[in-house]
This record gives sequence, C-alpha cells and structure tokens, in this order.
Amino acid sequence: MAERGSGSTPKRVSRSRRRSAASTVQEREGLDLDVSPEVADRPPQPAIEEAFEEAAAARREIEFAPPSERDMDFETLDAPPAAAERERVADAEGGTAAAPAAASESTPLSPEGEEVAAPSEGSEGFEGGGSRRRRRRRRRGRGGGGEVSQSNGGYGRQGQRFRGNGGAAPQRGGSAPRPQHGGQPAGPRPAEGPGTPVLGVLELHPKGYGFLRDAKAGYFSQETDPFVSSSLIEKFGLREGVQITGEAVPGGRGQGPRLRQIDTVEGRTPEAYQQVRNFDDLTPITPFQQIKLETGPTPITMRVMDLLTPIAKGQRALLVAPPRTGKTMLLQEIADAVSKNHPEIYLIVLLIDERPEEVTEMKRRVHGEVIASSLDREVESHIRVSQLVFERAKRMAETGRDVFVLLDSITRTARAFNKWSNSGRTGTGGLDIRAMDIPKKMFGLARQFEEGGSLTVVGTALIDTGSRMDEAIFQEFKGTGNMEMVLSRDLADRRIWPAIDITKSGTRREEKILPPETLEAVTTLRRSLISMSPVEAMEQLIRTLAKFPTNAEFLQRVRSVL
Repeated sequence: MAERGSGSTPKRVSRSRRRSAASTVQEREGLDLDVSPEVADRPPQPAIEEAFEEAAAARREIEFAPPSERDMDFETLDAPPAAAERERVADAEGGTAAAPAAASESTPLSPEGEEVAAPSEGSEGFEGGGSRRRRRRRRRGRGGGGEVSQSNGGYGRQGQRFRGNGGAAPQRGGSAPRPQHGGQPAGPRPAEGPGTPVLGVLELHPKGYGFLRDAKAGYFSQETDPFVSSSLIEKFGLREGVQITGEAVPGGRGQGPRLRQIDTVEGRTPEAYQQVRNFDDLTPITPFQQIKLETGPTPITMRVMDLLTPIAKGQRALLVAPPRTGKTMLLQEIADAVSKNHPEIYLIVLLIDERPEEVTEMKRRVHGEVIASSLDREVESHIRVSQLVFERAKRMAETGRDVFVLLDSITRTARAFNKWSNSGRTGTGGLDIRAMDIPKKMFGLARQFEEGGSLTVVGTALIDTGSRMDEAIFQEFKGTGNMEMVLSRDLADRRIWPAIDITKSGTRREEKILPPETLEAVTTLRRSLISMSPVEAMEQLIRTLAKFPTNAEFLQRVRSVL
C-alpha cells in the first residue's frame, strides 16, 4: 500500500502513471515545474489524500452491498475472510490512486475537441479498475492465456476449480501457494463423522500399507475397499490375511474409504491378537485325526476313500487325474462330506483357471467359501487370489482353527506362476526354474500343530494332457504329499466310478489315522484286491460295499470271512 504524501503509487500501476501522479503531486505542493500548456489548462486533480478517502468510502459501500456477478472473483472464493478483505482493499486503493494520474494521459477527446467525462472514482470507477486487474491476474495465472489442465489445480476457462492447491490459482513462476490455516494445505478434508462398520481380509502392499478385501467379491480389488495405513499395521502387528472388523470413514477427493478404527482381529481385540504366535513358530506333527468322508450308503466314492486313502487333519493330499476321469465330481463330494461331518472345519474351495460354469456349479452346491479366478481372468488375478487365500488359511490355523483347502488345480496354478516369474531360465517342458517355488510352498503349508489347529490341503494335479510342462509339474509335486490318489483313465472309460487305481493310491503313516482293528481289516482287504487287475478290483469292491449300509458293517464282515 502506498504511503500518504510520499508521491509513490501502488506497485501494480504502470510506469507512465507513476510519472503522471508524481507531476500532479508536485503541482499541488506549489513546486516550480515546466508544465506543458495542455496540462496547465486542465482542471486541477484531487490530491492523494482525497483519493484514499474516496477509496475507503468505496470499500465501505462494497462491504454492505451484495456482490454482483461481475464483482465475483473466482480467485478469492476459497480464501479466508481476512485474505479476501486484503484483496479488495488492494484493488480499491490501486484503482482510485491510479485514476487521477491516468486522467492526464488517457482522457479521450470528443470530435469537437472537448474532453469526454472519465469514469467517476466511486463504485463504478472501482469496478472498472478492479476488473482490469482481475483480467490481468487471470492471464498471469493461466500462463499467458493458455488453457489449464484439471490435474494442475486452479480454474480453467470453463470456471473449473483447481485441485492441487486448495482452489487457489497458481502463482507466477509456477510455484505452489503456501498452505493456509496453520500450515495445512487448503482443500476439502474427509468427514470425521460416525464411521461405517466394515469387515474384510487384509491384503498388504510391498510399501507397507494395505486394503481390506471382501470375501464375497472373491478378494478382487474394488474402489470401495477400505485403505489401511502402515501406522495401524505396525501398531497392532497385523499380518496379511487377517480378518478385521472396524470403522471406515470417507477419504479425500478422489480417494476411497480409509480404516479409522480397528475393533477385532480374527475375533480378538487388537491387543490380544498380538499374543498369537506366528505360523512358522508353531510345531508341526504327523496328522492323526481322521476326517470322516462317509455320509451314508452313498456316495460310494467317499466310502472307498475312507478305506483305502484316509484323510486326516493337517494332511497334504494330491489327487492325480487325467482328463475326464470325474475329478470335478470327486471334489464336490469331498466338499459336501467335510461340511456335513465336520462343521468345526472351515472349508475353502479355491478354483484357479477353471471354467466359469464349473465355478457357478461349485458355488451353488458347496456349503463353504468358494473363491475362484476363472480362465477369463488375467494371470495376475490367479497369483493374487491364490496367495491371499493361503495367507488367510494360515491366519486361521494360527489361532487354533481347523482349515480345509481344496485347490483345483495345482497344475494350472503352477502355469500361472510360470508366466509370472519369467526369470529367463527354463527347464524341462519350458518350465521356468523359479516357477514352482511359490506353488510348492503353498502346497507344503499343510500341517497339524501340536499347539492346536491344522491346515489341510487337497490339490489336484493333471496328467496325460499331452503337455510336457504338465508332466514336469506333476513330477515336482510327486512325493511331496502324505496322501496320493490316482484316477484311472481305463476305469473312467468303462464308466466305473470311482475311477481309483488301487495299486497306485494310498496314505502315508495310516497307522496313525486308523484304529488298530480297522487298519487290520483294511490291510486284509487291500491284499485281496491287489491280486486282481485294477478294473476287476474296483468292480468287486463297489459290488460288495453296496450290500452294506456302512463301512463298519463291511469291515466286520471282512474280518469274519478273511
């Protein structure tokens, strides 16, 4: 702001106007100057003091008068009241101080040689001068009249608001404005009202933060997934795959919701969950608690599995299946049996790169959690979903729960990791040398804990597909499980179900799973069947089992006869 009586003018007044204002002041002070006749004949101009008084009057008039449309300045809409007041004062003083000086140079003449009346120094004169300055500021803010993109913030020609700096136009030189209101950048803040209850499974990002994924959506990423800050993760020691309940609040502009409060972690308070031991710190032991699959006289397949290939909690089972041997029906029957006979077991069916119609059928039939990444999904989807599901299973097993994972199939999962790894070094069948690291680790997670809890994994491996890669994948997993069941193409072609090859199927350490009397009868039965061909042996076993409603009655008859 200019000082009174000093003859200086506001900084925004041009150089010619400053010279004219200085000459006017010197005339009013009675100084001896060489004044041209044209200037001497003009009426005397008001002093600087009078200009300041009229500027103050104009300011008071503006304060009490409602602003008109042309008085609205988009650059000061988001400024605080004090900043807007200083902006109006500067415009008023600049316009009134410059008006007397500009009169001697820019007053137009009429055709008759008389002067045309200039705008008065009241509100109209303020509006005229202020509008010119507003236009100049807009041109400077737009970088010389160019368009402003929405990503840079500010207002463009269409009146769109800048976003990068709280609505203020960018300053000259491209520097961002300083933050206002105590050092915080101006702009909308998330509403801190009552939060929305949320439930989800934590997926971690390599940078330390995470998101809560919805199991009902198949753990796929959505815009409504709450954001979990790294500070919350570090504070409560959260691990990937934990189920969290809490409150989420809306995020800022262009952001999704964020988790504000954590109520429970795996059904415990956040403080209590920190006492849960890590999965790798627990003690694995040999599986010994059998999972009964027999649900009645039928299906016969489940009764055969209980006799020849029993499954226990914490077992690592591999189902080796050529194409069209009843693999899908076998998995559905296993899932039904587990959900009916063992409601304490949490069942997860993971379908990777399967047909969409099979996914729909499995969801409608299985009473458990079905997670699928069908063949129309990208490879990255197969990788994400499979890893997150196994992390979820680990977190539940840590807390003492029994988890049963049906994976269909290990072969297609390994194919996805083979495309994803891409280390540049390939082995047999074009298989990347590092492609099997994560799939083998996932399959190897199955175990029974001495402290309580178990993780059972039953996976399917494809053979006889004509692909050398599939054969190489099977060889990598062969021998890693403690139960292996091989389906026979010859039995399937003869429509003999279950198409189980008795000679190639069995369970390791079955003496730990079966009672002694049952183990003795099963050993006798296997000896009698092994002397037959696989087709004759399965036909004979199916006919005999159909005569007895339960396996217990059948084994009692075997012990009495043999």
